[in-house]
Parts: sequence; C-alpha cells; structure tokens
Amino acid sequence: MSELDLPGENGAGASGMDVEMLAAALRQDSADLDIYAKVLSVNLVESLPRDSVQVVRKRSLSDRAAGREGNVVQLDVALGDSRLALRMDRGRVVGEICKEVRGVVLSRQQVGLDEWISALAQALSDAANSNARAREALQRWLA
Repeated sequence: MSELDLPGENGAGASGMDVEMLAAALRQDSADLDIYAKVLSVNLVESLPRDSVQVVRKRSLSDRAAGREGNVVQLDVALGDSRLALRMDRGRVVGEICKEVRGVVLSRQQVGLDEWISALAQALSDAANSNARAREALQRWLA
C-alpha cells in the first residue's frame, strides 16, 4: 500500500467506498446530538492540523462551577477549499457547506446533518491525499 492509499474492505486505496464507509462511521451515534457533537469535535481537533477545527462551547453556571467544558454549540472545519459548519440551535442541527478560496466565500449552502456528514467525509478523504494528519484521522475512523 502506497503512502496515499487508505485501507478499505477490499484493500483498495481511497475511493467512493472508503468515503461511504467514513460517512457511516461519522454518522455513528448521531442520535444524541450533544454527545455526538462533543465526540466529533474532540476527534477532529485531535486528528486534524492545527487551526483546521474551531469549536464554540456554551457553558452554563453549573458547568463552570463543576469545571466542565460545556456543550458544543458550533463546530467549524476548514479543509482545502471546503469550510463546513455545524451549529446546534435549541436541539436543532444546522449544517452549512461553504466553498472558500483565499478567504473569500464563493458559495454557501445550508444542509441537513446527513448531507453535512457526507461532505465532511469527502473533505477528509480529499485532505488525506495531501496531509498526513488528515490521513491518520481517516484511517482511524475506517478502522
């Protein structure tokens, strides 16, 4: 397997099947949105290059008193020319996919959680072809 090849069920490199497998892995446990956002944000922050992921949290008074981080209310992931934002708004998820070139947003589209996850999987797959940390993140989710 070359450096850019990613493991798949059949030993093939990064392919549509790998992106689908990654999307399925990313969708896992998305039923509880608070826990899902927390787990996803931690995994992305640990796995992707610095400054690729921004996490905004809301801390209640009880969170502060207990020393907890609070709930994730927004997650922004910047990979290549894709910027993916996921916002939690009173139990409702709002996904946004932007195409950005040199800091200028060329397009912006609001999407549902499933479509956002698919776009994240594709962006991670694309980034894995040129970035070792993104490749490690993709391999971890496919394992």
